[in-house]
Amino acid sequence: MILKVVVEDQVYPITVPDDIVRGAEEFFSKIDRDMDNGWQMSRDWVDNPNLEQRCQIVGDKMLTAMHNNDERLMVLLSAYVLNRAPNVTAIRIDTNGEMLETELVTG
Repeated sequence: MILKVVVEDQVYPITVPDDIVRGAEEFFSKIDRDMDNGWQMSRDWVDNPNLEQRCQIVGDKMLTAMHNNDERLMVLLSAYVLNRAPNVTAIRIDTNGEMLETELVTG
């Protein structure tokens, strides 16, 4: 599977093996547990992030992984999005410090 990660005007297609999308539930559950008690999303505190907000948070983590050249983490974070939101084909990550502006693209 491929998730297109869009940062500014650049598109980065992240290839994620199907077995990771289906088989990394332990990693996905850990991410979910981390967000279960709420999350600081830019200037806003969100008590219980919904699915879109969780993917926006993961998008922010993707940006950090990209800056750190952590390809393995990029694949795992992309797998999280593909697993939790299977209709999403791309994520357009906001780089202006507004996590809530990160957009999930479907179709």
